[in-house]
Amino acid sequence: MRLSPNYACYSPMLKAKHYLVRGRVQGVGYRYFALEAAERWGIRGYVRNLPEGEVEVHAQADESALESFKQELERGPGMARVTEIVENDLPVSGSYSSFLIRG
Repeated sequence: MRLSPNYACYSPMLKAKHYLVRGRVQGVGYRYFALEAAERWGIRGYVRNLPEGEVEVHAQADESALESFKQELERGPGMARVTEIVENDLPVSGSYSSFLIRG
């Protein structure tokens, strides 16, 4: 069976998550750390700083990749101190073709 390049967007195994990362996560390279982790696990979506000092992550991938990605987000880069990650399910969308740093 030949799959189109957009097959992952329609895969029933694909999940989408919203992570709100709290702690010392701005000004410590956290977004670049998240980008590298996302590329390692094949995550699509984005990461961005929020005005309140938190980092927001939208992530789309299969469940096992998302679990591994979240473990890395909990650890963060060396200078970060993650105190909490609030996780919520999101509807799967086909709007992400890669993982980006926004704002």
